[in-house]
Amino acid sequence: MNDKKLSVTLLILTLNEISGLKAIMPQINRDWIDEIIIVDGGSKDGTIEYAKANGYPLYIQPTPGLGAAYREGLKYSKGDIIITFSPDGNSDPQRIPDLIGKMREGHDIVIVSRYCEWAKSEDDDFLTGLGNWGFTKLFNTLFGTSLTDVLVMYRAFKKSIVEELGVNTKSIPWQTQLLAKSAKRKLKICEIPGNEPPRIGGFRKMNPFRNGMAELNMMFGEFFKK
Repeated sequence: MNDKKLSVTLLILTLNEISGLKAIMPQINRDWIDEIIIVDGGSKDGTIEYAKANGYPLYIQPTPGLGAAYREGLKYSKGDIIITFSPDGNSDPQRIPDLIGKMREGHDIVIVSRYCEWAKSEDDDFLTGLGNWGFTKLFNTLFGTSLTDVLVMYRAFKKSIVEELGVNTKSIPWQTQLLAKSAKRKLKICEIPGNEPPRIGGFRKMNPFRNGMAELNMMFGEFFKK
């Protein structure tokens, strides 16, 4: 298949993100992509009603967990390229065309890095900034990569590699498992810069200790797996 013809799904995971959706969704040009899919984890703030009222296909994940949400979204996605996008304001919609363009050059994964070239995060605090740096350094050491941002949600990947690589976790570090397996297989991974604006409304779901332990377990588990 010609990479320039690959179709694109924007996959959005939500949990009480009504303020972010109202601010961000109108900024997404539907001509950039072929479909938008929303997977909701049980919102109670009007997120579900907003999505349905605006005609977005929405699916309620039957089991908890971030990985389970990705798996649910992939079941219904028709695109050859999947873009995982945060609806809370942290993902800049204006980077979507460049992200797709880079994927259509033939890459398997393209990460929108908050820490390469001119990009910066306006949402980091000292702890999250240090954690992102440390986990990225560890990942590069274990898997022989030279990435700058392994934890950001905002990225694109070819849907076909998920099944090919056996990405099957239902836990938080789903993206890390995909990235680790891709690095071990020497797939084409690159980054483009992208600012991370401040969160719009809602609250941060990430627990630094819980997420950190899950990331460590996933990285070392994939490193030692044959």
